[in-house]
Amino acid sequence: MQNNRLTSAQGFTLVELMIVVVIVAIFAAIAIPSYQEYVRRAIAAQAQQEMQRISTELERSKARNFNYLGFPSTVVLPVGATGAAIQYTITVSDGADVSRSLTDSAATGQSWVMRGIWKTAETTNVDNFSFLMTSSGVRCKNKTKANITATNVDNATCGTGREEW
Repeated sequence: MQNNRLTSAQGFTLVELMIVVVIVAIFAAIAIPSYQEYVRRAIAAQAQQEMQRISTELERSKARNFNYLGFPSTVVLPVGATGAAIQYTITVSDGADVSRSLTDSAATGQSWVMRGIWKTAETTNVDNFSFLMTSSGVRCKNKTKANITATNVDNATCGTGREEW
């Protein structure tokens, strides 16, 4: 005797599997950009924190030496990173002439200009902020890093689209 009963199939059908794949793809489409933005904001916050730490060190140096001369000119973030791993390059320049570092013998060392530039080589960068900070109290940021300009401490600006921080 042959059993004519239908046996119940076990497992997933192709349609059920495709529905699960679509749901996972939707979650990924939402989660990945949100996570990338979170990482960019965290890196920008780290750059701001590092610039504030450097400004404190600059003021300590001036209190000891009565000028800013001799202060190292470049820091990269993350600290110690090289090549493509560099997220920000922070440069400290003489406030009288930003083409000179504070280690330059021609620098006056009475003021400083600090720029924190986001990693991309493009002049227009919509991914993250670039920062400007001076010894005269200017603290601004802009997503268009070409707008972060200064020839000396008195005309340092973040230009159009600037935000204070």
